Amino acid sequence: MKKRWLQWLRLTTLLAGAALLLSACGRADLSALNPQGAVAKEQLDLMKLSIAIMMLVVVVVFTITIYVLFRFRRRPGNDGIPVQVEGSHKLEIVWTVIPLILLVILGVPTVQTVFAQAQDHSKDENAVVVKVTAHQYWWEFEYPEEGIVTAQELVVPMNSRIVIEAKTADVLHSFWIPALAGKIDTNPAGNVNRMFFDTPDKTGIFLGKCAELCGPSHALMDFKVKVVDDASYANWIAAMKAPAVLPEDPAIAEAFQKKCLSCHAVGELGGPVFPNLTGIGDRETVAGILVNTDNPQYWNEGSVYENIYRWLEDPQGIKPGNLMPKVELTQEELEGIARYLADYKLNYESEELKNNDATSDKEERQ
Repeated sequence: MKKRWLQWLRLTTLLAGAALLLSACGRADLSALNPQGAVAKEQLDLMKLSIAIMMLVVVVVFTITIYVLFRFRRRPGNDGIPVQVEGSHKLEIVWTVIPLILLVILGVPTVQTVFAQAQDHSKDENAVVVKVTAHQYWWEFEYPEEGIVTAQELVVPMNSRIVIEAKTADVLHSFWIPALAGKIDTNPAGNVNRMFFDTPDKTGIFLGKCAELCGPSHALMDFKVKVVDDASYANWIAAMKAPAVLPEDPAIAEAFQKKCLSCHAVGELGGPVFPNLTGIGDRETVAGILVNTDNPQYWNEGSVYENIYRWLEDPQGIKPGNLMPKVELTQEELEGIARYLADYKLNYESEELKNNDATSDKEERQ
């Protein structure tokens, strides 16, 4: 019996130590504990309040338990029955009223916050409305007021209210930007869920994830939220509306139109089936998971050209189960289309944004 007890003690200690170590793992840009927007900060405040109440309850209960164990333990020679407190009205009132008070302290701000964050701001004059459609395994962003459709990178102005209207094109997904807002599901059968968040008063890039298991590449269904200054946002809208520019090489242009634009779009050309590629050379990632950087350190990092080349060469190897088939391209076509897309940049960033290192990928590579 003693050996079994020691085994359980060792196992519990090991698991507790492992949990403590693993709690330090993670990314700063994928944490609800590092809020960068008003909505996320309100949600963190509720988390802090609930944790504080739980800690208070745990400390009080353990303190009373330990006190009772020592104070009222059976002593040698004392074989009598302790004084019974069953039916004590004072004790019953105390342990009924205290939980009610704690529930009120937690419940009132929770109800206030939940109802406040459930309001529909789609009619607000200054709100930016974005229709989000989840696909396996990528995100589509439509700006109905601007007539713009893009993918994988949600560009929004700083210090603004963003209204999200989320739906799915296939299975259940969950739209989540940990640093800016909570999660919202995208349900099948045409259901549209709404939420809003406020962007911070500074520029920056924030990681978004699918938070609902949706298939083999669920963990790779990332997107970016790029908060830019007003001038950059206006430039981006104008650049997205500009006519498409095709490859200069006629052979590459023909291959791109025949083999890519049947599903993808650039500018006013192409189809809406798969992600819009307009300005893909400016994006932080390719396919949401291949990080564009000139200083690669991990398997999913490389230059824009390298990442696009890798994706075109073997999309299933990057994101297993995605719906893009391997396109039959000659080596010349593969290199030419990858180079064309890598150079397809909108160059919308203002001088202020270009000089702001908050939009670098430094945080991601930690």
